[in-house]
Amino acid sequence: MNRRDLIKLGLTAIASAAIPKSAFAAYTDRTIRLVIPFSAGGATDVVGRMWAERMKAKVGTVIPDNKGGGGGVIGALEVARATPDGLTFLFGNSSTQVLIPAIADKPPYDPVKDFQAVYIMAISPTSIVVHESVPVKTLKEFIDYAKANPDKLSYGSAGAGTMTNLSGELFKQLIGVPSITHIPYKGAAPGITDLASGHIPMMTPNVGGPLLQFHRTGKVRILAVAAKKRLQAAPDIPTAEEAGLPGMVAANFNGLFAPAGVPKDIIDLIATETRTAMADKALQDQMITSGFEPVLDSGPEAAQREVSSELARWTPIVKSLGFKVQ
Repeated sequence: MNRRDLIKLGLTAIASAAIPKSAFAAYTDRTIRLVIPFSAGGATDVVGRMWAERMKAKVGTVIPDNKGGGGGVIGALEVARATPDGLTFLFGNSSTQVLIPAIADKPPYDPVKDFQAVYIMAISPTSIVVHESVPVKTLKEFIDYAKANPDKLSYGSAGAGTMTNLSGELFKQLIGVPSITHIPYKGAAPGITDLASGHIPMMTPNVGGPLLQFHRTGKVRILAVAAKKRLQAAPDIPTAEEAGLPGMVAANFNGLFAPAGVPKDIIDLIATETRTAMADKALQDQMITSGFEPVLDSGPEAAQREVSSELARWTPIVKSLGFKVQ
């Protein structure tokens, strides 16, 4: 037996001593399914796949499964109803865990009671982006353009009820142009593709690698990010508040959630391995390059607090906007 095998055997022994044998076997002999409730290529999908790739060496086979539609409801509801055996996880975000429950008259699930938060991995702010054909260079110019052409504009989002949808509606309210039409997509990726092709003039997506690439090649213009501070990956792009639009702050958290009832030993194992992965500078750089702000100190308790605090923050904002799923 070589040194690598001895090390692997030692780690296996430690892990199996830390959690019940039945639980540990689930991660060595069976496949973990990671439900990503948006289409492939969007911001949440990108981070989810980063996590899945890192976990394969730690806990066995992890298969990402994109279940887009309904602004994330379809995938999230599937996980909420899944058997709590530690073999099904949701890579959710603020849309699935905060906005949908806050918006719906009869929420399809309870984000606190039906899920166990595991780890918030990254923060992804939304942005105000236009196609290159729109004759503006700054956010102020775009606001003036929107006011002068109120019936000509539409904006795309990652789906009805998502943070990107709320970001668009917040933008409309703040500039006083309610007639901008909302076009929901099944995830950010197809919307960004349509934006880059000129099929829609505007979008309010989360910032990610593909969007930054389109911005840098001139196919789209990211006029501002809806965050409190500039992105590490694009420090040249101002925040919306810096660009003259106070109150335009709308960001997604992206993280791992399990169905309620998964054994604590499994939750703690996954959280520990995720925290270890997040300490890797290479993974941090990969996230930053893709437009995310990595979170290094999360865990089940911290993630659960984040969900609860965001629910408390966004629920009154949603009500003040009269925000409805369109």
